Amino acid sequence: MTWYSEERPPQRSIPPARWPRVGLRLCLMAVVIFGGLALHMALRLIERPLFGTARPLTAPLTQTVCRATLLILRLSVAVEGQPATGRAALVANHSSWLDIFVLNSATQVYFVSKAEVADWPGIGWLARATGTVFIRRDRREAAQHKSMLESRLQDGHRLLLFPEGTSSDGLRVLPFKTTLFQAFLTPDLREILQVQPVSVTYTVPQGADPRALGWWGNMDFGSHLLQVLAMRRAGQVRLVFHSPLRVADLPERKALALACEQAVRAGFSPQA
Repeated sequence: MTWYSEERPPQRSIPPARWPRVGLRLCLMAVVIFGGLALHMALRLIERPLFGTARPLTAPLTQTVCRATLLILRLSVAVEGQPATGRAALVANHSSWLDIFVLNSATQVYFVSKAEVADWPGIGWLARATGTVFIRRDRREAAQHKSMLESRLQDGHRLLLFPEGTSSDGLRVLPFKTTLFQAFLTPDLREILQVQPVSVTYTVPQGADPRALGWWGNMDFGSHLLQVLAMRRAGQVRLVFHSPLRVADLPERKALALACEQAVRAGFSPQA
């Protein structure tokens, strides 16, 4: 379910003087994203037969595209802590479509996303090409999702989940859902896998609505993208990579989900 606030999302008209900025940035983003996508597809023709599920060529390219996109938006990233290495999955709070670029700019991961994202123009195509795992919010498919996540983790992919199940206004952490954590507790993974909580906090420039970068309720992607492009600078996002949790140290998925949620909340510092 999409999260809705008691307050209406900020919806402001874009002043005419800002439209040149919007147009320029939109063109630059299109060149970076679609140019990167074309190069990515060409490299996969070489990478797939040589390396199989590993992506030594295209994963760094994805990271470069995300960093370039953040530069265009003038959204700076401050990182605290170190991303986990080895067999690990990551879980983070979710505020916006911007999270995809922010988290991938800091570390090479494969996202677990709701199936609807695959159909989004631009981001959806990029997500599919870069190995995102798409799941449907249907309990009847829970076993299939669990098997798919297990397979990717066993292949050594570092998956990143948004356990809240939806994005918010960027001023809160929603309760974590526990279902997908079960994939971490299989006998083949439990003893070797770590799960790293990550706190993501956006800070907008002075005078802007503190919810300006959040994306929730019935906000459509296109309108929100234009609003972000119209900002002189988008601000800053703080990433806190917490100490990884050994799955073997926790008895079951609810305990693991709770420990991750508590860590994410501890490192989350919303704008006043």
